[in-house]
Amino acid sequence: MLFKLSLKNIKKSFKDYTIYFLTLVLGVAIFYMFNSLDGSEAMLRVSESTRKIIKLMIDMLGIVSVFVAIVLGLLIVYANNFLINRRKKEFGTYMLLGMGRRQISKIILIETIFIGILSLGVGLIIGIFASQFMSVLVSKLFEADMTEFKFVFSKAACLKTCVYFAIMYIAVMIFSTVSVSRYKLINLLTASKKNEKIRIKNPFISILIFILACSILGYSYWKVTAGINTLNTIDKTLPIILLGILGTFLVFWSLSGFILKFVQMSKRIYLKDTNMFILRQLNNKINTTVISMSIICLMLFMTITILSSSLSLRNTMQADLIEMTPVDINLYKETNLPEKSVNRYGKEIVYTNEQREDSKITIGETLKENDFDMSLFKDIVEIPIYASNDLNFEKFFGDKIEEVRKKYSMIDYSSAEVIIKISDYNKIAKLYGINTYEVNEDEYIVLCDFESMEAIRNQVLAEGNILKIAGKDYKSKYNECKSGFVSMSTSHTNTGIILVPDSCNLSDDMKEQTLFVANYNAKTDEERERIEKIVIDDGAGAIAKIDKKGIKIDGMSKIALVEASVGVATIVTFIAIYLGIIFLIASSAILALKQLTESSDNKQRYTILRKIGCDEKMINKSLFRQIGIFFAMPLILGIIHSIFGIQFALSVMSGLASSKELLPSIIGAVIVIALIYGTYFIATYIGSKNIISED
Repeated sequence: MLFKLSLKNIKKSFKDYTIYFLTLVLGVAIFYMFNSLDGSEAMLRVSESTRKIIKLMIDMLGIVSVFVAIVLGLLIVYANNFLINRRKKEFGTYMLLGMGRRQISKIILIETIFIGILSLGVGLIIGIFASQFMSVLVSKLFEADMTEFKFVFSKAACLKTCVYFAIMYIAVMIFSTVSVSRYKLINLLTASKKNEKIRIKNPFISILIFILACSILGYSYWKVTAGINTLNTIDKTLPIILLGILGTFLVFWSLSGFILKFVQMSKRIYLKDTNMFILRQLNNKINTTVISMSIICLMLFMTITILSSSLSLRNTMQADLIEMTPVDINLYKETNLPEKSVNRYGKEIVYTNEQREDSKITIGETLKENDFDMSLFKDIVEIPIYASNDLNFEKFFGDKIEEVRKKYSMIDYSSAEVIIKISDYNKIAKLYGINTYEVNEDEYIVLCDFESMEAIRNQVLAEGNILKIAGKDYKSKYNECKSGFVSMSTSHTNTGIILVPDSCNLSDDMKEQTLFVANYNAKTDEERERIEKIVIDDGAGAIAKIDKKGIKIDGMSKIALVEASVGVATIVTFIAIYLGIIFLIASSAILALKQLTESSDNKQRYTILRKIGCDEKMINKSLFRQIGIFFAMPLILGIIHSIFGIQFALSVMSGLASSKELLPSIIGAVIVIALIYGTYFIATYIGSKNIISED
């Protein structure tokens, strides 16, 4: 009998279960999708190093899934609490008819199990099909061969999803049973007549609090943008984050105290149509949901910032890779090694005679002496790189050093500047396919593409900076840095190279490194990978097996850089999308359930509107506006937060993510938010319309 009654209740209350069911289905589908990558990884034809990166991403997603499960679990408990509150009168009627709390708990238990199984099944079906698109996305991000693509079902992901959601449902059942066991008959029967207490706030105090909140947020925005250079440690950043949270809370707290009074000043707006009713309803909602609105706003802010910043990181790194890896390999070797030196960790290093002698010859000569097959290379260029403590960052900035130190305290100003002769640089530039330069006998050029450092250097160059190099004064040819680089990288990380005329008296003692640049003598990707295995030692990231006498040549290859860059960007992107979507679902669901609760509590008010002459079209329009404003308020403030949050994120990821790639990222984030947030908005409107409709 209880089973039949439970099924009838579900059928009768299916409209009430819409948001609950939608949240469960989306949660299951997304959880399965992001945990099914182990099945996708098995069929992708990628290199061993890329496979390791994918494995790392899967492991990290597994850890993140624990956090996601906790968030979804709390959300499901919250949604279930809404359903129980909606049915208090129904449970009271059951008790009047002689049904005990235990039997009511069984009804809830059966309903929860049924809805859970149904949502789990539907969510898994959607997740299984959606995961195929995820496989295609993974293959595209990792540039994998998809010739062996086939429909994949991940047993591990399915089992993991079932186990995690079973635990969540058990928690919901326990919570529901405990809640029902505490209800008294009189409270159940009179639940619909109880109103939430609303405290009237002083409008003057509310306006002052609003001004204070705006001031707090304004200061926080300034600190994370113009004043970001002072936020170089977590203990300095955390107070700003806490101020942002406080400012958000105070905005919503103060709005309910004066917004109604403010609109009432304009009788034409306040008395038009059902605006009076809408505004009073909104005022009451904000008044009673300050904490919820603040949390939702912050979750939407994190969603927008995480999605936009991560996608920007991915797009920037992908664009930079093409530009910053123009050849197959870079090799480096230190020159003029002393008998002893101290590394940056304070450890003393003693060099052998063989190492010191080898540091006096070029990399090409070292390779030949160690019987390395030079036919593996083509387009070879090798140049010396100079540096001297007589020209470091501090001396470059000259009189501006103290001003620069205050703004950028994290820079090591004792670092020596990199110096390259113009003809040597042009050899590299021609091979790379980038701009070449010319300088007069008394001129120098600064190459820099690392955004924050470029901005600092430009301040000095704009005033005509004179540098003493090898005993001679040189002036800057340009009043700003020019683009260029000599070392391959995954992004624009060149903090500065000073180009000088060939006539500059750079002594052999000033030689710091020799740079060897070349392409592999190959025509296909397979041939390049074969040469890569010969040239690069995977364990050391250096030239393979020539250190018989302790001689070491460091290096980086295009293949390794591309794989590492794609791996980092993809891991960050996937985790960001995963968390962003979960935060978005959680905030949307909470908003939806809050609105449905309000619609249920205010059903009598809509009945009164009908009695005083409002038709259904006017009532539905009133409801649509209420829900629209209710959904828009935390979103608008969240968007304002994210404008500054994204700038802060880009500053933190300076050199990795660029504002140039931000627009496509924002468009992508907007599409995701519009789909999920919009779906919940429409579902909430339809659900609320059904609740307030006449029986």
